[in-house]
Amino acid sequence: MRRHAKPRPFLTVLLFLILCGFTYGRLISDGSDLASDGGVKSTNVPRLIRLYATEESCEQTYGFMPCTSTALGNLFLILVYGYLMFLAATYLSSGSELLLEILGPGLIGGLFLPVLGALPDALLILVSGLSGSSETAQSQVSVGMGLLAGSTVMLLTLVWGTCVVVGKCDIENSVAVDSKNTKGFSLTGSGISTDIWTSYASIVMAVSLLPFIIVQFPQILHSNSGRHLAVLIAVIVSILLLISYCIYQVVQPSVQRRRIIYAKHKHVISGILQDLKMRSLGKLCTEDGRPNEEVLSKLFNTIDDNKDGFLQRPEVKALILGIRFNDINLDEEDAVEKVMKDFDTSNDHSIDFDEFISGIRRWLEAARGGTANHSSSMKYIDDFHKQTKREHARLGDQSDDGGGGGVENPRSTTIKAVLLLLLGTVIAAVFADPLVDAVDNFSSATSIPTFFISFIALPIATNSSEGVSAIIFSSRKKLRSTSLSFSEIYGAVTMNNLLCLSVFLALIYVRGLTWDFSAEVLVILIVCLVMGVFASIRTTFPLWTCILAFLLYPFSLALVYVLDYVFGWS
Repeated sequence: MRRHAKPRPFLTVLLFLILCGFTYGRLISDGSDLASDGGVKSTNVPRLIRLYATEESCEQTYGFMPCTSTALGNLFLILVYGYLMFLAATYLSSGSELLLEILGPGLIGGLFLPVLGALPDALLILVSGLSGSSETAQSQVSVGMGLLAGSTVMLLTLVWGTCVVVGKCDIENSVAVDSKNTKGFSLTGSGISTDIWTSYASIVMAVSLLPFIIVQFPQILHSNSGRHLAVLIAVIVSILLLISYCIYQVVQPSVQRRRIIYAKHKHVISGILQDLKMRSLGKLCTEDGRPNEEVLSKLFNTIDDNKDGFLQRPEVKALILGIRFNDINLDEEDAVEKVMKDFDTSNDHSIDFDEFISGIRRWLEAARGGTANHSSSMKYIDDFHKQTKREHARLGDQSDDGGGGGVENPRSTTIKAVLLLLLGTVIAAVFADPLVDAVDNFSSATSIPTFFISFIALPIATNSSEGVSAIIFSSRKKLRSTSLSFSEIYGAVTMNNLLCLSVFLALIYVRGLTWDFSAEVLVILIVCLVMGVFASIRTTFPLWTCILAFLLYPFSLALVYVLDYVFGWS
């Protein structure tokens, strides 16, 4: 569970009021020395560093928020508003996770948590094209696209690569060993491993790119007639995919639990077979693959403590406890129940010798994987044991973490969670529009395109909460915590590609704006596909993979610049 700094709402508001007092801007009377009906008092302060109002007017957001037309003044406002958006994201994350502690996964973890995580980005995208005339919205909407692309690229490059660096462990037998870090910065000998569910999350992330491809289809065909229709279709598809993703998030924990339970049972089977092989005086099966009844009879009598000719539950439990499955968090009673079910075909709550022979035959066939390999060395049993152990590790057993127990005071925790969610939502809603205006004004003052400002600066404010949390989890140097880190990254990108894109496309369609972001979409497609396919085909990432991730960030910026300002795509 993520832990954030304790929120201090009063200090946040006080800090904002103090800092914004320095920006003056248009918060001046019409009769002042700086501005009047007759003009502006001359000043020798360079335009770049002036915080006061200049000849160019600036429009105050909501009619009272501070504004300025100078580069340094707007940079200051971007920092202030960006910090407030960061706090909003922190409050939303803290509040939603408090609810998660009380209500558990399901709807909270699958639907509420992902939506709230993407709320600051969605609000910024919404206000970037909602206010003003269509011409103003068309100009400011590039802030939303910059944020959308910048968030995705930052998470999959800078944050992803940093997680590999801080979470690296020694790689042995193609798997990173938990908490073992003796090989330093070896590009191939150290790295991280994730569970199979993290690979599934990367596949889902790649599928979430479908709306981008749909909306871009008319440009691919060099057609202008179907662009508005393509935007509408992309909106519908993105909403449907968003609903499907939320449903997947709701049902995925139960599917994961069932698969982990099955993997544990396979590991118990392999452990018992390996134990019987070691204890047997001969082979478990004959050369033709049939169970060796003579050997199995001796093993049966060894397990049958009371010598009544039947194996009872206590005797099966003693066998399992004697093997000591310390490498997995095993529920002994559940394991005994499943073993009894495998053998006790007569349902009389005991296992006779014939049932024992039949059960061992089925287990041996499962260990061989249906092949005709009846090697006298019985090496396939050891291979089967190693395979089941790897399968369990790849699934990432959540019960191994121990959990944090119940919540001591659910009522007060619920109230605190709701207040944090309300505060985060209010801050994000109130300051999203001023932040977009500050970015737009800074772009006008410096002649830097708004896309690049929002691409670099805004994701730091809105996605730093997920980024810091992912890095902290990776630093624990365990497969489970590392898997959570990368799942969080892929989940945040998926919500960007679905929820935030849905808002963005709906703005484009409703306001009749022009979709002209071919270069930006190409960058998103390249980064998501490269990292998504890369993560879907492997679960271990050597240290050299972080170099690939880091290089994708400057590559993305350079590609957009070349395509838009050299080849004139936009």
